[in-house]
Amino acid sequence: MGLKDMFSMMKDAAAMQKNMKRIQAALRQKTVEYKAGQVTVVARGDATIASIKIDPSIIDPAKPAVLEKAVQQAVEGALLAAQRASGEEVKKLAAEMGLPPGLAGG
Repeated sequence: MGLKDMFSMMKDAAAMQKNMKRIQAALRQKTVEYKAGQVTVVARGDATIASIKIDPSIIDPAKPAVLEKAVQQAVEGALLAAQRASGEEVKKLAAEMGLPPGLAGG
């Protein structure tokens, strides 16, 4: 491998890293909402939780398991929806950037 080839590879790697950062930034902006009973969770495309809203009517100190189950279901549903949405977003952005299929994840 010649010096010219190494520089070309380094340039390509830098461009790919820049594109991946762009994809990650886009995923942080993408949100999905999932509702389970009286609990609503908003998740971001980077698999972080943006917000959790709980209707006060579900809060019963005598039955914490009901609230716990609703929160768990809402969080799991939101994260799954975010994962699906982010996969589609990654595919779309990677295609726009001219990256080979599967290279950017998604």
